[in-house]
Amino acid sequence: MSQASRRRFLTAAGILLAKPDAIAQQAQRVYRIGYLGATSPSARFHLDALLDALRRLGYIEGRNLAIEARWANGNLASLPALARSLVALKVDVIYTSGTPASLAAKQATSTIPIVFGSLAFPDKTGLVASIARPGGNLTGTAFLGPEYGKRLELLREVSPRLASVALLYPDKNPASVLAMEETQRWAKRLGITLRPYGIRGSDGFETAFAAMARDRPGALMTTADPLITSHREQIVAFAVKNRLLSIFPIPEIVEAGGLMSYGQSIPAMLGQTALLIDRILKGARPADLPVEQPIKFDLVVNLKAAKSLGISIPSSIMLRADRMIE
Repeated sequence: MSQASRRRFLTAAGILLAKPDAIAQQAQRVYRIGYLGATSPSARFHLDALLDALRRLGYIEGRNLAIEARWANGNLASLPALARSLVALKVDVIYTSGTPASLAAKQATSTIPIVFGSLAFPDKTGLVASIARPGGNLTGTAFLGPEYGKRLELLREVSPRLASVALLYPDKNPASVLAMEETQRWAKRLGITLRPYGIRGSDGFETAFAAMARDRPGALMTTADPLITSHREQIVAFAVKNRLLSIFPIPEIVEAGGLMSYGQSIPAMLGQTALLIDRILKGARPADLPVEQPIKFDLVVNLKAAKSLGISIPSSIMLRADRMIE
């Protein structure tokens, strides 16, 4: 046997004798997922929940998964540049949280798959062609309507004589405008007067609060939006000062002192998102994956806030609550 043949023989023998796990580990591909968030890294519970869901599907960060996270820190104008930076890295999939981040990612690439979450009406904001057939390179999980009416119903359970509700929403976010309009339709069905207060930036809150104080509504609601989330303490302080019932789409505002929240379960939503990402990494096209609706909604009640308002939360709500803050 020649020396070259001997080397080839020994190399082949070494491969055959190597541990199967070691061979698999050497050959295992590392998938790169971009994460685009509109808020700050301190609000990374979305990313953590996504990583947990992916881990259950076999994607382990540091082994076969790498995350490239970009945060706008509440500065939505920075989203397009952040999206382009993820595209430049040639990640396998981009996950986007909220409509502004999703629109920025869509503008940045028409080829890299995008999976979105925590947004409303993607078929009406230009993200997808339709819910059933998204087309293009985007799909995900989105609000589609009934939860807006449910929040009003919960307020009415707490206060059966409730007649008017203020709705605070960022009017530059098309999804928030659509959410306001959907809430308006539900309010008419329930015989509640909805008073919308649009804001266009951080400096718009005080103007909206002054108008609310004059109008004296019986309760306060908001849409789900990064601008709302980043000003949650200011919003809660106004509700407490004016002794307003309040309900929000996200639990962080209740944790800051709001009365109730009702909205999609973030872990459940990101579990759905992880499954979509998994299918895409295995070869599915976003265009062929219908947009999914949330499968679980969480009701969170702040009993301390209720006590400060001097109200009792009905047992019908207490029994349905997924979490109570005391």
